[in-house]
Amino acid sequence: MFLVVGRPLVAAPTWAPASPSAAEDVTFLDALTWGVTPSAFAALRAEGRDRWLKEQLRLPTGLHLPPDAQAQVDALTPKAGLFERVLALDAQAKAANTELDPEVKKAAQGAYQSALNGAARDATAAWVLRALYSSDQLPERLTWFWFNRFNVHQGKANLRAMVGDYLDTAIRPHVLGRFRDLLMATLRHPAMLRYLDNADNAAGHVNENYAREIMELHTMGVGSGYTQGDVEALARILTGVGIDMRPEDPKLRPDHAADFIRDGLFEFNPNRHDYGDKLFLGHTIRGRGWPEVEEALDFISRDPATATNVSRALAAYFTGRRPDDTLTARLAAVFIRTNGDIAAVMEALVHAPDFTAAQARAFKDPVRYVLSAVRLAYDGRVIRNTGPVLGWLNRLGEGPFNRSTPDGYPVDAAAWSGPGQLATRFEIARQIGSGPAGLFKPALPDQPDEPAFPLVANALYFSTLAGTLSPATRATLAQAVSQQDWNTLYLASPEFMR
Repeated sequence: MFLVVGRPLVAAPTWAPASPSAAEDVTFLDALTWGVTPSAFAALRAEGRDRWLKEQLRLPTGLHLPPDAQAQVDALTPKAGLFERVLALDAQAKAANTELDPEVKKAAQGAYQSALNGAARDATAAWVLRALYSSDQLPERLTWFWFNRFNVHQGKANLRAMVGDYLDTAIRPHVLGRFRDLLMATLRHPAMLRYLDNADNAAGHVNENYAREIMELHTMGVGSGYTQGDVEALARILTGVGIDMRPEDPKLRPDHAADFIRDGLFEFNPNRHDYGDKLFLGHTIRGRGWPEVEEALDFISRDPATATNVSRALAAYFTGRRPDDTLTARLAAVFIRTNGDIAAVMEALVHAPDFTAAQARAFKDPVRYVLSAVRLAYDGRVIRNTGPVLGWLNRLGEGPFNRSTPDGYPVDAAAWSGPGQLATRFEIARQIGSGPAGLFKPALPDQPDEPAFPLVANALYFSTLAGTLSPATRATLAQAVSQQDWNTLYLASPEFMR
């Protein structure tokens, strides 16, 4: 329904009431995806919530993307493995540093940095495309959640070459599996080992950084009962767990040579391990190499504090507020009963009595805001250029792989609802609502921009979304002087922010 007023088409200021069941389904869908769209809503209504949720809670066996999006992701995916790519980049850096001519050296070092930047840029672009267009929307939401919990920062050392592989091999395959497997996958990835300095952790030169963050951020949480002695013990257990970028294996002492493990860049080097016994979380762990790490992760993953801390974090992320103790305890009980089955915990969360009701108060963080706006504006149409999306996220302070501290980005509304943030969101709403904003500019410079226009006032809006708006928002939208102006006002409305 549009109203012609001698100007560009403007959405009509009158609405029919939304069907309560339809409105609830919109809220349900919006809570578990990167943003409701007409096509996603139609699919949910056709399948029903139970079947839709069952399919979303299955770990994807492959990427479910539209052909245009899949082609872009394929072009962004490195053909060589991480080990080969990192070794090649390391050789490039060494060659640049040995150049004698200052100008040649500067150019070579710049080329090395450009290669690292290109690797990170491709990884972020692929992540945007998967988030926007994958039919596995809940796994993609969880991919962001778990990456944020097991955060690494691309700016450290050569992590720009590793973050894409970290996301694709350590995080995404485990987002709906067992928590212990996810924890181990992050522990064995060189991005985590480099970021939190465990690559430098060796007997006689113990580095506690990673051990502390495992217990404080990744698992049990602050104030859960572990001690500084437990941190020190875990750091000793993790000695020798690191990275090896040499093509050949190290020379090993004969007494522990059989304990050596190598998998790509990952290495457990017994020469660097503390073989003394350790007392960890009240358990004596006998010094015997890599099995100590396995045993320690078993204890941490099964600890009730981990069940509580992880369950609370999941509920806070998907409801937008700190959950009450009753819900946290219910989810933690499922975590313990299923041995950390993330899918089972998520199913219990979604079926919690107040799950859908909590969404009305859940303020979108920048990533959710930007992605939901693009999904609504261009449902079913694949963007050609992810650069604007990444630019908006960086302006809003939540750029992918860009959080420098290990705690990850905050998820509470207070972190993202300040006046400066809201002013920037309004400008981004204007860019998205007014036209293609560079989203359909092909990568090749000799190709013209593809014509595109955001369709925010679509069938879903008139059938369902309009009925959820407050009188104040309806009155504001009625003042729009053009369709572009209306789009901007809707995308900047309090309802769309939530």
